[in-house]
Amino acid sequence: MKRFVSGLLAALMLLGCGGGHKSKAPAAPATRDFPLIEVPAMITEPEERLEWLTAHFWDKFTDPGKLYFSDSLTVNGVKISDIEPQMGVFATLLQEEPLGMGQAAVSAWYNRLDAFQTTFPESNMFSEMTELTSRYLYDPNSPVRNEDLYLPFVKKLAESSLVDEAARERYAWDARNCSLNQTGTVAADFPFIDTAGKRRTLHSIKADLLLMIFGNPDCQACKEIVETLESVPELQSLISSGTLKVVDIYIDEDIDLWKSKSATYPAKWINGYDPNYDIRGDRLYNVRAVPSVYLLDADKRVIFKDSPIERIFQAILN
Repeated sequence: MKRFVSGLLAALMLLGCGGGHKSKAPAAPATRDFPLIEVPAMITEPEERLEWLTAHFWDKFTDPGKLYFSDSLTVNGVKISDIEPQMGVFATLLQEEPLGMGQAAVSAWYNRLDAFQTTFPESNMFSEMTELTSRYLYDPNSPVRNEDLYLPFVKKLAESSLVDEAARERYAWDARNCSLNQTGTVAADFPFIDTAGKRRTLHSIKADLLLMIFGNPDCQACKEIVETLESVPELQSLISSGTLKVVDIYIDEDIDLWKSKSATYPAKWINGYDPNYDIRGDRLYNVRAVPSVYLLDADKRVIFKDSPIERIFQAILN
């Protein structure tokens, strides 16, 4: 993660000051450096610079005026291994701006891919870059995943003539799932049974902030969340005061397993299980891997949706 952050900062410095490499002559099969863009000097406000940057991040790479060499390791003259860090930068920048602005940038990015592929149907641009975008924004293990940002992209994939019917159906299913419990909306309510055998509901829990975890007692990443919450005094103080409540819900079917290990959860948490398997069965939430963590406000509106826990903790402490 430290290497990722260092690489991001280096890239941002280049983008911010107008640095970067110029594209080399297109002598196939030679490759070129990823063509970085320069924010116009007249744009000085940080928010405006960020908006311009995300809107135009891929302009030079997808310039329809020239087709460069491509193969299984190269897209439009640039090695995929050099494109991946740029996708990480792009995904991170998107999350630093208002959601609507980020979604507009993602939608524009899809449009550029579509236009480039239409101009150069022999290119691998569309297939490789849609896969990379999906992996960074939607893979449950991606440190920069964000379903809200992926939503406009996958909606267009679900209607695209550039993919076959079976793929469009898969993308439509993903779009439906990404539409669940979007940031800013009220999270879906559901019943659960707590460790005392009492039937409760999510919306009945009162707190300024509610950290909701869909987890599993045998999940190592879930245990690490427990350790972090137990070891950070500021978080413990918020939990002790009732400002922050932690709700851990087991959503799988082996209830006996959960009952046998429920005592291992912190006593200050609210722990329970989904008795009817509604969360997974009825697709109330898009839980693709555990832990899946949400942060809700006092009105149960979603602040963070299935986000990396480090990002959520940072938001709580700030």
